[in-house]
Amino acid sequence: MPIIRAIPTSQARAFQAGETDANGQVPRRAISTGTGNPCRHCLNDVPENAAMLILAYRPFDSLHPYAETGPIFLCADPCERHADGSDLPPVLTTSPDYMIKGYNTTDSIVYGTGSVVEKELIHSRIAEIFADPVVAYIHIRSARNNCYQARVDRE
Repeated sequence: MPIIRAIPTSQARAFQAGETDANGQVPRRAISTGTGNPCRHCLNDVPENAAMLILAYRPFDSLHPYAETGPIFLCADPCERHADGSDLPPVLTTSPDYMIKGYNTTDSIVYGTGSVVEKELIHSRIAEIFADPVVAYIHIRSARNNCYQARVDRE
C-alpha cells in the first residue's frame, strides 16, 4: 500500500519557532475557526480557537519550474506528526474531492497524472498513478485552492 506522509516534524518545528517560509516571511499567526484549517503536520483541523500559523510552503528541496508554493496551515503549538500510513488522514476526508498528481525523480510533474478525484476514489487513483513506473511520488492538494495537503510515497 502507498504511504501518506505529513510534512516532516523538523519543518513544522522550524516554522513554529518562527523560521521564515518559502517567501522569506515569518508565518502569520491567526486563530482557528475549527474547520477548514487543516494542519499539515498532525493532519487534523487546527482546533477551534487554537492559535495557528499561515505560511507559504514549497514541498520541494530546490527551486525549479515545477516547485509549486502555496499557503498552508500549521498548529502554532507543537503537535504530534500524523503517523505515516495508507489510511486517509482526517484532513483528506473533509472535502468532497482533491487534486492528485504524480512527480518523477527529478521533481517534475508526470503529465497525464493530474486529476481531481472524489475522496472515495483517492486510493484507486493513487494505484493508477503508481502503475506508471516513472512516477516516484504523488502530491495531494486541495481541488479548490490547490493548497498542498500531503505526500504519497510508494510502499
